[in-house]
Amino acid sequence: MLFNSIEFLLFLPIVFVLYWFVFNKNLKHQNSLILLSSYIFYGWWDYRFLSLILLSTIVDYFIGLNISKQNSKKNQKLLLWSSVLFNLSILGFFKYYNFFVDSWIDLFSSVGYDIKSIWTLNIILPVGISFYTFQTMSYTIDIYKGKLKPTKDFISFASFVSFFPQLVAGPIERASNLLPQILKKRKFKYEQGVQGLRLILWGMFKKVVIADSLAPMVDDIFNNYQDFGGGTLWLGAIYFSFQIYCDFSGYSDIAIGASKLFGFELMSNFKFPYFSRNIGEFWRRWHISLSTWFRDYLYIPLGGSKGGKWKSIRNIFIIFLVSGFWHGANWTFIFWGLFHSILFLPSFIFNTNRKYTTSIIAENTFLPSPKEFLQAGTTFALVTIGWVFFRSETIGDSFVYLKKIIFNLDFPSQFRSAMIFLINPFIIFEFLLRKYPRLNFISLSYRYFEYLLISIIVILIMLHFGRGQVDFIYFQF
Repeated sequence: MLFNSIEFLLFLPIVFVLYWFVFNKNLKHQNSLILLSSYIFYGWWDYRFLSLILLSTIVDYFIGLNISKQNSKKNQKLLLWSSVLFNLSILGFFKYYNFFVDSWIDLFSSVGYDIKSIWTLNIILPVGISFYTFQTMSYTIDIYKGKLKPTKDFISFASFVSFFPQLVAGPIERASNLLPQILKKRKFKYEQGVQGLRLILWGMFKKVVIADSLAPMVDDIFNNYQDFGGGTLWLGAIYFSFQIYCDFSGYSDIAIGASKLFGFELMSNFKFPYFSRNIGEFWRRWHISLSTWFRDYLYIPLGGSKGGKWKSIRNIFIIFLVSGFWHGANWTFIFWGLFHSILFLPSFIFNTNRKYTTSIIAENTFLPSPKEFLQAGTTFALVTIGWVFFRSETIGDSFVYLKKIIFNLDFPSQFRSAMIFLINPFIIFEFLLRKYPRLNFISLSYRYFEYLLISIIVILIMLHFGRGQVDFIYFQF
């Protein structure tokens, strides 16, 4: 079920009414409703893949219980690895099987051996599999580390695994944050509900009005990049930068907002990343739930930054390459991860990667300083170049695309340039909100201006809603 669909606009209020007015007196009944609603929500795509979520839930539930019962660290580690390997095997088969088979065939073909693709299977990628497998793994890992006690309440644990607002595209919630909220009694809070509705509205605007408006232009430019000059291609890369940001952060806003309606608080997943002043700051603001997951469950266990410069550099490359591979079974994603590791390396070597951990751009001023403007502009340009690798079909296409940007300059048509007039007000509005990443974003001092702004956003969403449903980009990951 898509957030940007009529089905979801009917589904959400029905679940909300049942949750607060029918099952509100019994926590188990509420959690059972969450579980049932989540399975209906996910099964709307393909009910057959519900078995994968159920299987992963059962395995990690019993492994979690048994880890806490073991006195031997060796046995605990064996159970932990059983959970990790099980989840990665499911993820690897459905997401990467054909990638490895095709890469193997291409390798032998390049040296003169003609191998038929008899091992390639017609495997359908289950929506959201990368998200819920990582979420369940965090549960068993945290139990093993002693950060979390296992729950005996299977319904609550299954609700945590399949919680429908963030099931298919995150944020990737930690069990230590979401599970305790599921296990305790919840009360409806009016202000929390209002904040949730505002976030849903803002997320819908970003997805339906901006991302979906940019999508056909981005597709046209990237699919036919040989026919365009450098100016148009650069514009296409910029458009994709805003398409993927509005698409993904819009999903996260809707997920966080919908969760608030049911009394849950999810972690922030985006904090205005395009106002970052270096690559390190960008990755602290972009897809935060994934970057912190890799930091806590891969980078730190590998040794983090404590084993000397060379070991730390090795760990950085591993993290970025794995992050790229997580996004999809294509060499372009791996190269995108490599590209970002190279961008990140200078700031790590010169110890500037954590320079902007607490401050924000133009923190105490209305406008950025010339230095900040240059830093943010440079970071955005580098990130946009990286998106070319992410969006292209092959690495070769990426380099040809970038080569044409440099050597084949042209002036984009007025039709394609017109979208800038939609993006510019959005950038200004986001800049004004940069201090409030978990905003109750339209809570303004001037009540009539607030009503006017909400009305404009609602009208724009309604005008764009009828153009047809466009899947969220991160559903393919």
